[in-house]
Order: sequence, then C-alpha cells, then structure tokens
Amino acid sequence: MGKAPRQFASFALVGVAGLVVDIVVLYACLSIGLGYYGGRVCSFLAAVWATWELNRRYTFAGGATNAPRPQWWRYLLAMLGGGVVNYLAYSAVVSLAPGLPFLPVVAVAAGSLAGMFVNFSSAKFLVFKK
Repeated sequence: MGKAPRQFASFALVGVAGLVVDIVVLYACLSIGLGYYGGRVCSFLAAVWATWELNRRYTFAGGATNAPRPQWWRYLLAMLGGGVVNYLAYSAVVSLAPGLPFLPVVAVAAGSLAGMFVNFSSAKFLVFKK
C-alpha cells in the first residue's frame, strides 16, 4: 500500500476515535440541556482536538515540523471546511428523522462521513504538509 492510502486508512481510524469522542461529548451536552445543535458545536470541537492529537502523532508523523500551538489553530481552521459539510449532514438527519432511535449517533456518523474527504485533504495538504 502506498503512502497516501496508508495515510487515508490511518486518518479514517483516527476518525473513528474522533467519532467516539464526538458522540460521548454530545450525549454529555444533551444531558445538561445544550440541545442537538449547541451540543454538537461543543462535541465537534472536542472531536477536532482529539483527532488533531492522534493525526499529528500517527497519521502525519514527521509531516510537519510546526510548533503544536500554531499547528492546532491551522488544524482547527482547516477542519472548519469539512465541519460545515459535517454540520449540514448532521442537521439534516436531526431535522428529518427526529424519532430515529439513537438519533445523535446516526446524525454524528452521517456528518463525520460527509466531511471526511474534505478534512483529509485539508489535513494532508494544508496542515501537515512538509
């Protein structure tokens, strides 16, 4: 397997970890009354932080020599493009299927899949480029 397919596979695995963080934080936010939309902003930010940590250590290790703090801000900004796609897909599921069992899980998964390719490209070519 070439470098790009390996990186994408690793990015996808890290994405699964981010999905778990996203869902857990969303349920925590729902339990304190933030609702589906406000809670999702918080859970998305938590997932971005988790995936940044994992991607910079594993997926793109050695791909950037940037100091962590500036790299974090670049990563967050780069993920906002995919985040918009993600949030739109999430919102569509929430609004179109309000009685769906495990609605937060299904909606977050749909959003994550929708934004994954945009986020991979942004991470590879904007944040972790050599």
